[in-house]
Amino acid sequence: MKCPFCGNKKTKVIDSRAIEEGSSIRRRRHCQKCDSRFTTFERREKIEVVVLKRSGAREPYDREKIVSGFRKACSKRNVSETTIENKVDEIEEEIMKYPDKEIPAADIGNMVMEKLKNLDEIAYLRFVSVYKRFGDVSEFEKELGELSPKQFE
Repeated sequence: MKCPFCGNKKTKVIDSRAIEEGSSIRRRRHCQKCDSRFTTFERREKIEVVVLKRSGAREPYDREKIVSGFRKACSKRNVSETTIENKVDEIEEEIMKYPDKEIPAADIGNMVMEKLKNLDEIAYLRFVSVYKRFGDVSEFEKELGELSPKQFE
């Protein structure tokens, strides 16, 4: 593994730990040249799933699209990158259990909405407003009312 600080290819693994219920490995490394320490992660190989879009188009599954959606929704919220990665890992676990290797984009979107709803309500509302293509404030108010009905009684 190449050192991110000096580019040296000789690094030593100091510690390895299974994380995310054993689906990933976290490794602490030490550069033998510049004496820096850094962390790397190993994940299982990319899943081979085809996503069926609303338009009828098919495209390969891309983890980064989900991560990007989470990051945008959680922007300036108190949600760590580790939490985002863990939530995306949970979604990938659900996708892996899907009976078919073609999954509708709507199913993935619903998984993201459910994770965000339990994580951060503001991030959830941000995501839903874009995902459901809210046209006006009344749609936003309706979703907000479903999220916390006690406020509007």
